[in-house]
Amino acid sequence: MDIHAHNRDAWNAESESGDSEWCQPVDAATIAAARTGDWSVILTPNKPVPRDWFGDIKGARILCLASGGGQQAPMLAAAGATVTSVDLSPAQLAKDAEVAAREGLALETIEADMTAFSDKVGSGYDLVFNATSNLFAGRILPVWRECAAILKPGGRLLAGFMNPDFFLFDHDEVDAGGPLTARFHLPFSAARDLPVGQREERVRRREALEYSHSLEDQIGGQIAAGFTIEGFYEDRWSADATRLDPYMPTSFATLARKSG
Repeated sequence: MDIHAHNRDAWNAESESGDSEWCQPVDAATIAAARTGDWSVILTPNKPVPRDWFGDIKGARILCLASGGGQQAPMLAAAGATVTSVDLSPAQLAKDAEVAAREGLALETIEADMTAFSDKVGSGYDLVFNATSNLFAGRILPVWRECAAILKPGGRLLAGFMNPDFFLFDHDEVDAGGPLTARFHLPFSAARDLPVGQREERVRRREALEYSHSLEDQIGGQIAAGFTIEGFYEDRWSADATRLDPYMPTSFATLARKSG
């Protein structure tokens, strides 16, 4: 099975359905506020990213990585950055382009995989903004290397990612009211670890297949790619989104700076 192609198709379907909160383009009022300096964006489900993580955004070259959908990229463009949006899903990129056209924003969109995009986007970026998405990539060390390749020395990488412990649980079972019991070994791969019938049902419903990644690869991988970690926070969803929420943070975010 070509999981890359499946996940692209799954995100296209989710975007086209319009049901997901990650596929709702921002409105004109939000863009107007961002033009005046009143803006915030998220790397994880709820917490706004601290503004000082961005440095001076006016005129900064920012690459939004795997965060299409008409939200973060147009907001950052309205705030004064020069923005390139890179995503696996053309439907999600179309929403970035839609908001940019509607609001007169300069925003470039490029379809590419997060593990191999540097040859399509050039270099010399000030900041990479990577909202929680590497759970859809089987390997993440190439993601950090690609980010390092396109950033200027001293450039910033803002990344969100899932708590790997989230993937210990069978969330189909948990969402149906089943026990919070560890089911899977880590690192988790839906294509490998889900029972065949459950995996086939997810494919039939055009749901993206997920992977977990160790903190050694998430944080240590950034350091190995030439970054210094300068900021960190935890976030949660809500009790409605997952029954794990009262027990642990479900996602993390890091600010890293490229050496040199």
